Amino acid sequence: MEHIDCDTPNGNAPRSRGERSARFIMASLRRLPLRRATVLGALCLAAWGIAAHPPMQTVARGETGLRTNQWTGGIDRFREGPVLVIPGIHAMRTFPLRDQLYRPDKSAGTVFTFQSVEGLDLGVDFAVRYAFDINRLTTTARALPDDIANEIVLPATQDVLHKTLSRYTVREIFSARRQEIQDEIARELQSRLDEDGVKLKSLALGKIALPPDYLAGMEKMLAAELASEQMKYTLELKEKEVRESELRAEADKARREKEAQAAAQEQIIAAQAQAEAMKHILPFKEKQIRQRELEADAAKATRIRQAQAEAEARRIEAEAEADSRKKLAEAEAYRLEQVGKANSEQMAREGAILARSPLLIQKTLAEKLSDKVQVIIAPPGANGRFIGENLVGKLPAGRENAGNAAAGGGYARGDETGEEG
Repeated sequence: MEHIDCDTPNGNAPRSRGERSARFIMASLRRLPLRRATVLGALCLAAWGIAAHPPMQTVARGETGLRTNQWTGGIDRFREGPVLVIPGIHAMRTFPLRDQLYRPDKSAGTVFTFQSVEGLDLGVDFAVRYAFDINRLTTTARALPDDIANEIVLPATQDVLHKTLSRYTVREIFSARRQEIQDEIARELQSRLDEDGVKLKSLALGKIALPPDYLAGMEKMLAAELASEQMKYTLELKEKEVRESELRAEADKARREKEAQAAAQEQIIAAQAQAEAMKHILPFKEKQIRQRELEADAAKATRIRQAQAEAEARRIEAEAEADSRKKLAEAEAYRLEQVGKANSEQMAREGAILARSPLLIQKTLAEKLSDKVQVIIAPPGANGRFIGENLVGKLPAGRENAGNAAAGGGYARGDETGEEG
């Protein structure tokens, strides 16, 4: 590879990388043939054109782009996104789709003064909100300047304000007919902006700066008018208070009359109601008295019948009790009689049996004492007599010997039994 020296003839090195690149290219071109140098120069020029003016441009969000063919004059509208723009053939221009707001720059000291019908200077602050007519943009874009706000909106607004405000007085502009004047300016300005394809969205008049002398006179006049209005309203208020007092008095009078009439009517109605009630109360009272008399007679008859019934019941109870006692006495007498007869007959039978068998006395005594006494040890009877003589009494004379013999034998058997036990 051939080395190319890019140093200057005096041997000084270039001071920057760009200078070294340029000198390298120039040195290379000197050593190339003319045709190759021409083609290479054209290619470099095309590369520089593409780098300086890229063929692709972008339409941002909220904007629309108009691409004009400089050879044919045709215009194409594009929405947001990339657009092919060939240098030397196409020219690209973007317009905002959103509403634009124009307001005089206060920081720069820009003040627009207008004259009223009296010839007084007024400082008016205003704001214009506008937008482009998208449907007419392709036909009006060629005539639109770059600074639309200062070259179209501002002159049209000033012209309309001058023309309109010069027909009204300061007082009408300041307060009396301000809204009407603002609407008139908006209508006139809309027609002016429509010619350039611009839509007026709204117009707002802000602060209105009055001349100092006029402002002082207006303040005095307003103070006087306020005092007059205050006096007017004070008088009207007093009249209304007087009228209110009269109406209150009339209302109180009417209320008292109504209350008196209502009270009288109430008393009349109460008296009529009481008289009407007495017509029904007196028969009712008579019926109550008659009912109480009948209730007293019925209670008397009831008590008499109750007393008679109680007396009859007591008599019947006494008779029944007497009969019952009599029957009980007769039954008891009959029982005693029968018991006596039975006892007499039983004693007679027992006497006959004892007479026939005296030993039954000992047997009976042993049976009676058998469950309580197991062994009886008793001394013999006196003089050899029966040991139970003291219990059963003395035997008859004819039976004494037989009883002693039987007693002796019994005792003997008893002893034997005891010995066996």
